[in-house]
Amino acid sequence: MKNIVKNFLFITALLATSPVFCQQQPAQPTANVDPKAKADDELGKKAAEWISSLNLNDADKEKRLAEVVATHLKAIRDWHNEHPASTVPAGINLLTGKLLSDLDRQVIADSAIPKSVHQDLMTGLGKDLDKKQVDAVLDNYTIGKVAFTMAGYKSIVPNLTAQEEATILGYLEQAREQAVDYKNMKEISVIFEIYKTKSEQYLNANGRNWREMYSAYTAAVKAKKAAEKKQATN
Repeated sequence: MKNIVKNFLFITALLATSPVFCQQQPAQPTANVDPKAKADDELGKKAAEWISSLNLNDADKEKRLAEVVATHLKAIRDWHNEHPASTVPAGINLLTGKLLSDLDRQVIADSAIPKSVHQDLMTGLGKDLDKKQVDAVLDNYTIGKVAFTMAGYKSIVPNLTAQEEATILGYLEQAREQAVDYKNMKEISVIFEIYKTKSEQYLNANGRNWREMYSAYTAAVKAKKAAEKKQATN
């Protein structure tokens, strides 16, 4: 019995000193990741994806353009984060007379970003891309709001003329280019509302009645839904 115990202790000691069993587990990396560095990396990936979608088949050009977009995305993020709505004094909207909302104040704060930030983006894109390709990049910033909004006008305005379409499209493209300097979709939508109002004022000034057209459109949509619902229940 003593021999069995001695052998067991010997084997246990041998195993304990064996390189295989003594090998330390690799140290786990500490969770000390810089949040800003992580955010920068995510914006860099987003920029690369947007440029990759253009299918340029030119690695150097893609890298250069992705850097231009990533630099811009970081700049608008940093400006937004460093200039919260609270930096704009509470006051009234000069058009409505109502108190400025937090969103109004944030848009005002973000609108003060140096013009060079926008210029650097447009100049950098224009060096390697044609207008159609630049538009595609800006559409990524604004999740295709130009095409979506233009489709709405075509549905609402009966027999939209080529001149009307070109004018409204011009306003929406202005909205898109201005909107890329804002951080989130709420702010981007505010910028588009400015140019949608311009579009509707243009229609009113040229023989159209926007309110009547919109009312007729919504009434037609409601009637269609009611008819479809009635048909489904029969």
